[in-house]
Parts: sequence; C-alpha cells; structure tokens
Amino acid sequence: MVHARPVYRPGLRRRIGHSRDLSALLVRTGLLFSGGLGPSGTLRQLGALHRWGTTLAGIVIGAAARSPGKTALIDDEGALTFAELDEQAARLAAGLPLQGPRKRVGVLCRNHRGMAVTLVACSRRGAEVVLLNTGFGTSQISAVLSELRPDLLIVDAEFAPLLGGVPLALRKNVLWADRHPGPSISKIIASVPRSKTTAEPPQIQGRTIMLSSGTTGRPKGARRPPRPGLWPLASMTSRIPLRARQTMIIEAPLFHTWGYAALQMAWALRAPAVLHRRFDPEQTLHSIAAHRDVTVFAVPVMLQRILELAPEVRAAHDMSSLRIAAVSGAVLPGDLATRFMDEFGDRLYNVYGSTEASWVSIATPRDLRLDPRTAGRPPRNTSLAIIDAQGTRVGRSTIGQIFAANELLFEGYTGGEPMEVRDGLLAIGDLGHIDHRGLLFVDGRRDGLVVSGGENVVPRDVEDALLRLPEVHEVAVVGVPDDDWGQRLAAFVVLRPGARLAADTVRDHVHAQVARYAAPRDVHFIPELPRNATGKVVHRWLTARPGPEPEGRVAWPATRPEPTGRAGRAVTPSGPLSAPPATAP
Repeated sequence: MVHARPVYRPGLRRRIGHSRDLSALLVRTGLLFSGGLGPSGTLRQLGALHRWGTTLAGIVIGAAARSPGKTALIDDEGALTFAELDEQAARLAAGLPLQGPRKRVGVLCRNHRGMAVTLVACSRRGAEVVLLNTGFGTSQISAVLSELRPDLLIVDAEFAPLLGGVPLALRKNVLWADRHPGPSISKIIASVPRSKTTAEPPQIQGRTIMLSSGTTGRPKGARRPPRPGLWPLASMTSRIPLRARQTMIIEAPLFHTWGYAALQMAWALRAPAVLHRRFDPEQTLHSIAAHRDVTVFAVPVMLQRILELAPEVRAAHDMSSLRIAAVSGAVLPGDLATRFMDEFGDRLYNVYGSTEASWVSIATPRDLRLDPRTAGRPPRNTSLAIIDAQGTRVGRSTIGQIFAANELLFEGYTGGEPMEVRDGLLAIGDLGHIDHRGLLFVDGRRDGLVVSGGENVVPRDVEDALLRLPEVHEVAVVGVPDDDWGQRLAAFVVLRPGARLAADTVRDHVHAQVARYAAPRDVHFIPELPRNATGKVVHRWLTARPGPEPEGRVAWPATRPEPTGRAGRAVTPSGPLSAPPATAP
C-alpha cells in the first residue's frame, strides 16, 4: 500500500516506555549530572530547550546556558566553546540576507566550523536547510537547485568552479563559508553586533532536507522533522554506550544523515565535536590519540582505509582512548568488522538505516563477533518487519523486503514521490532476513537481486565469498543483461598490491563457496571501485559505457600503492569498461 507519508503511532505500552527510556537516558549517559554550574545551570538548559525545542539551535543554546566554557567544536582552525558557538550562530542568523516568510538555504560545505555555525544559524532563523552532497557534479547540483530553489547558497570556496557551471538564476545569492574575497559568513558574523541578535525562537521552524545519495538515479530530497526530541538519542544509546564525557570525532560528512545525526547527538550530550575537512586515516588515528574517551563516527570505507595503513604507522598511535567506533552509510564488507575489532578491540557498532528512516537496527560488538555481516537488532522504540511481495510477514531466515518505523521517520520527499507503507512501517528499499538468533541481515537493494536462469542470486553472498580470497582487496558484484539467461553476474575485482589472480579461479571459488549458478560469467579486474562522497560503491558507474568520468565520483584516499602484476582476463561481452581492465600475460 502506498501512502503520501509514513506515520509512527506508538501504542500505550511504548508511550509508557518512552518516559522510562528518557529517564534512563539522563542517568545512563551522564547528561543529568555531568558538568555545568550545578542546579542553576541545569534549569537554564531546560528552560532553553522548553523555549527552543530540541532543534539544533535549541540544543546549542541550552548547552551554552549550562556549560558556556565547555568546548563545543574542534576543527583545523582551533576550538570553540558552546558560548562562542552560540554567539557566532546568533550573529550569523541575524545577518543572513533572507527575506519573506519562505526561507530556504542550500549548504555545500565540508566538515568545518563554517558549516557547523551555518547549521545552527539557520535553525535559529527558522530557515529550511538543503544539505548538498560535496561529491555531486554540476548537473546534479543544478537539478537539485532547480527543484528546490533555495533563496541563499552557503558554499565553500573550493566549490566556486563547480558553482560556475550552474545557471545564474539558481545562484544569485551566495555566501562563502570560508576564506574568499566575496561576501562571507565570517564578514557577517564580524559586522553584526550582539544587540541586533534575537533571543526569541522563530514562529515556524524550518525542516532539514537530506538528499539521497543518488546511487540508483536522481537524488531525492527527504524532509526531516524539525524537533526530533530526546527519544531518538535514547534509542541510539540503548544500543551504543554514548556518554557526555566523550569526545566525538565526526569523520562522516555532515551533509549525510549519519554525520548530521552525530553532530546532533554530540551537542545534545554537550560533548565536543572534532571535525576535519577531509578524511585522512592517519589524521584520524592522531586525533584519537590526542583525546580521552573517544567516539568516532565514520562510514565503513574509512575503517578499511585505516586498516590499510602500514602496521608501523598504526602502532605509532596510542589507541587506548578509543571507546566507540560507530559506522553507518554502507554495508560492512566481508570480515572488515572482525579485522577492525581484532586490531582495536571490541568497540565497533554498525548502524543500519536510510535517509528516510534514520536508523533501523544496530549491531553491537557482540553481534558482530557472532557474524561480521549482521546489521544487528532494532534499538528501543523501533519496529522492524520482513514482508514479502504479497504484504505478508515472513518467517525466520526467509528473504523479503525490510520495513521499519521509529520516532524519526522522514516527512516525505520534496518532489512528492510515493512511498510504500504497510501497517505504519516504511519500506527501506532493501531485501533482508532475520536469522534464528533474531539478527537482521541486509541482502542487498530490492532492485539489486539478480535473477539468472530462474535462480535468485544475492550479490552480497558472492562478494563475501570473493573477499575470502587472499588476493582480493575489494569487490562488487552486479547483474547485467543476458539474452539467454535474462541476467548474468559480473564481478568487479580490485586485487591487493602485487597479487595475481585468474578469472577462472574467481569463478571456481564462487562455484565451490556459494553455488554453480552464482559464479560470475564476467570478471573484470579494475584499479579501484567507484565510490561517492560517503564511500558507498555506485554500481551503475561500474557498468557505464566509456565516456567522461561520472559526476559525483570521488577518489577516496588510497594508502596502498597501485597494484601491479595482475593476471586474469576481463570478460566484457556487454562492452568495454570505462577504466581499461588488466589482461592475462
């Protein structure tokens, strides 16, 4: 059944549980008693939250009222206290060149104080924020701006050439978020006196619009609720031991649901957020070693890049302060979870969710030790079901569509696209199953299941099998059209430095490990997998015809030398690759 928007309706038992969870959150995380100026500081914080709500502005204003001198943000330029962050955001909010009741701001920035202050300022002003993906190309940016028509753009100077390709009508009003000779947020902050700022919340609080990654087509805008409350934080901390005393290193992009949520959670706990403009694996290790009680928010490929550092580089940094590594945004490939925990301890948490549903399930270290591929279990106040094409809930170990609901479901797409909702649960767009232990496993995108000769093949099963080959560094498996079989499997393999592997060895291994019909008929050896700005592999770029580099493709930091001496034959009946494959000697 398709509805205009999903609705989360907790029953009486769950509503009672909400109050219990909120009380447990205050005690469990140290939020109630840690820091501040005693009872008076706590009362000021609660008063600010009552007036402003649990918006980003309300969280920062409340934290500044209770702990003004506590560090709120650390980036490449230094540190800001909550009082300094609050004042800068208030000045920027007062000076933003926005007119009329409809206020929409597009933000195209990397992780730094300029973006953080902008987000708080827009929340103070009641402006709707469109978070633009830093990996988008000119045509994607133009398409999004053409649909959403923001009144103001706030952009990092490095994206000036990209913006130059956007029609002038879509970029008439631009502020720069960092050093640039034109109008900038720093100039506004410096020019607006404190007397011009307002202490009153806006009458209407604007939404935050998160964009889907566009891995299956045009990016879609998803409206997030403006006042999420503290219950989402209570749900997350029911599975991840986040604490007020921790330092939160946010490597996930702030324009992404996971990075933005990490910033909200850090400041709700009055914890400092550490931001870096660009991810560098050694820089992350250095940051962990420089702080106590550290939580890292990242995407899975970042952990992979950390493990690719030379052993002596990893050993040079003291990782004893790492308490939590929380990842989301993509599937954990192969045994990555096990290898990371063997190296850094059982501190890994894997959050499975989507732009539309936020979180769905969380895998704890214990879950990942049971099976490193699992997405875990739903946290508190989250409903999950596996449903077949007829709308019936299926039993254990049966693959079906994943449906979920929680307190932070989105409010609908900006373009009015339909959503599939059954019994109040939202279709996530993935296939999955729940095993006999109650653990969720994601088997791939609903439109990614490959049907070859009447047999259903889950590409992830083939990928996991190939990752067990010692020569294979990364792999992606997709379905391509076939005149005889309907579809056939194609494997895109990245070898380890100096490794050699034949295509027949790849097929024989899959035949033995998975099934005969799952063996890929096409085997391509390529230098790297194409990824977007959040590190997710974009499968449609793998099968693209030769031509210009796909827009939005990002070259992730590579710590390994370019592999040489590869062997194998790339079978390409559907056409040559955009990057030439290695050939047999």
